[in-house]
Amino acid sequence: MESMTLLQALIFGVVEGFSEFLPISSTAHLILTGHLLGLPQTEFLKSFQIVIQSGAILSVVVLYWRSFLRNWEELKRIFCGFIPTAVVGFVLYKIIKKYFMDDLNIVLAALFLGGIVLILFEKWGSSAQRSEVGVGKMTYRQALLIGLCQSLAVIPGVSRSAATIISGVLLGVGRKTAVEFSFLLAVPTLAAATGLDILKNADAFSKDQFGVLAVGFFASFVVALICIKTFLAVIQKHSFAVFGVYRILIALVFWLFLMRA
Repeated sequence: MESMTLLQALIFGVVEGFSEFLPISSTAHLILTGHLLGLPQTEFLKSFQIVIQSGAILSVVVLYWRSFLRNWEELKRIFCGFIPTAVVGFVLYKIIKKYFMDDLNIVLAALFLGGIVLILFEKWGSSAQRSEVGVGKMTYRQALLIGLCQSLAVIPGVSRSAATIISGVLLGVGRKTAVEFSFLLAVPTLAAATGLDILKNADAFSKDQFGVLAVGFFASFVVALICIKTFLAVIQKHSFAVFGVYRILIALVFWLFLMRA
């Protein structure tokens, strides 16, 4: 089995920190990065790609800690939205790791179709004016349905941030509120995914691999911490269509050139 170098771990961490909060699927980008680096999709690499996402999530905790410690109304909505993904992720954990993350065609198809959805959303679904009531005043029905849509992101290539933001806007939540809720909902979602994976696979990691995990985690945390405020402004104010085009182009490039090489 080919081992991962610290430089490769650093590259993964940078990719994760940059892509986690954009509607382009960080998991898909981590899988494609592994493909470009020539790393086999081993059980360790799959776990690595899950665990380092918690680095980016820690940046949200650092920047939004008041929402988790002081705002009980927001916390209740976050927990409500987390429930569907927790159930789906726990039930489908083995299938996700064994089949979804191994099949590059599934990843590329999800990227491609997700790009189309983003373009269609900007054309027909995002024009209506919606009031910005704030996360703490969302209805529990909205939070639960957004969480249900987030659970689609167990399929690599289905962007968690895109699923939550689009569903939130379509459910009548203001765009700024939907973006903030997406950021906050990421914390328990990816923390739970990381905890479950470590619980099931910690005994299989060597000391060297824990060092690689630490590098990837720290890199994703630092990059996300630097970028998250900019991403928040970009996602709130700019069209998702550009991200849709990007997703489609990435999928086509891999299908037409790299997968045939």
